[in-house]
Amino acid sequence: MSIRFDRPVSHAAYASRPIAAFSLVLSLLALLAHRFGPLATPYMVLFIIAAAVLALLSVAMAATGLVELWKYGARGGVPAFKALVYAAPPLILVIFVAVRYIMLPTIYDVSTDTADAPQWLSQPDAPQIWLPRDGTITAKERAEQEDAYPGLTGRRYEGAIDRVIEAVRKVAKASSIRITKTAGDEAGGPDVDEKPKRKQDNNAAVADAPDIAVPVPTPRPLSDEVAALIRHNTDVTLQGEKRTLIFGLHFDVLIRLREESETTLVDVRVASRYGPHDLGFSAAIAENYLKALDAELLGIAGD
Repeated sequence: MSIRFDRPVSHAAYASRPIAAFSLVLSLLALLAHRFGPLATPYMVLFIIAAAVLALLSVAMAATGLVELWKYGARGGVPAFKALVYAAPPLILVIFVAVRYIMLPTIYDVSTDTADAPQWLSQPDAPQIWLPRDGTITAKERAEQEDAYPGLTGRRYEGAIDRVIEAVRKVAKASSIRITKTAGDEAGGPDVDEKPKRKQDNNAAVADAPDIAVPVPTPRPLSDEVAALIRHNTDVTLQGEKRTLIFGLHFDVLIRLREESETTLVDVRVASRYGPHDLGFSAAIAENYLKALDAELLGIAGD
């Protein structure tokens, strides 16, 4: 007479696999719909959180199945292992965000000039939905930025603005920053697919006239209020927008060029379009842009 041993079945282990698979698919669809589709950032964050909750539930059920396998030899080891694999990406993503959220200051706007930050040409406005934030940047937040990113400072280059503006635009394009509005730059404008055609001038003498170089302004006293007003009126400001490569997060970028003592000072301001925390991406965008600008203008950077 043979004795047949029936192994118990871990229902938790078998149930964990489809839950984990659903959480993985949900997170991937949310990321793809946000990066390439119309899904807004607040809704993407909501779906990612929901996927992480399901992934955490599946991990708990898979752990229960593995314990039952160890103690009683219950079936379900393979489904439990697959559940852990499926649940890993959503949980790793949420852990990555949580660590940066805790370790970095709760700010969404950074500037290389914390005392006199460049002013937006068009105030960024996006529906925050369930991610509300205070639109006012306080001195405390600027101080937190200086503590967290002490190396985030502006750049000074020898020469007039017209010598630097071409490199600024070139690096902005290479950095996937789309210029949407300009002020003070008579020769340039927003990035468009086609530039408007210039009207033909019937006066041949005027058309053949040589270009006249504009003299470089002489150094102005920095403490004079009138001189400060003149400097602000001669600033060149470029406002644009950028999306991160993988997650497609939206950021607004402001680049200001200012002539000071026969040099050009370049400041950058970057702000996350959604949420009260930029997870450090704003500072990274500004630093990467300035490093690329240094490389483009190698040899004329001032001290």
